Amino acid sequence: MDWVEQTRAAERLQQWDMAIALVSAHAECFSDDPDMHGNHLWHMDLLARAERIPELTERALTDNHARRRLNRSLRERGMEAALRDRAEDGDRDALYVLVRLMCETGRVQEAQTVVQDIGPDDQYAHQIVARGCRP
Repeated sequence: MDWVEQTRAAERLQQWDMAIALVSAHAECFSDDPDMHGNHLWHMDLLARAERIPELTERALTDNHARRRLNRSLRERGMEAALRDRAEDGDRDALYVLVRLMCETGRVQEAQTVVQDIGPDDQYAHQIVARGCRP
């Protein structure tokens, strides 16, 4: 059994430590090798599924893939306050994820307020509200 099969088996059994260790040995962010890059994305996904939020948060400081996966994970877990905190700290992706979530759940006024509070000059955030919050 090769490492990919071992990783998939560990994933199915939710043996996160093993799966993460196996895939991380074959992962590299922004690698010229598309497999290594794909494995890096897989690694970030495994960290999120293993609920290793602190590790993902640490990696998010320097890794855009970790940052985006962290924000998606926070959204999936309903952690709007954490998304807002990240957005207030300058993470634009967190702002966009938060605003989309508010739009999708019918909280148009709240989405508009968040954009005004956190990114009043962020045209993309305004576009999300304008396009995504239509009834």
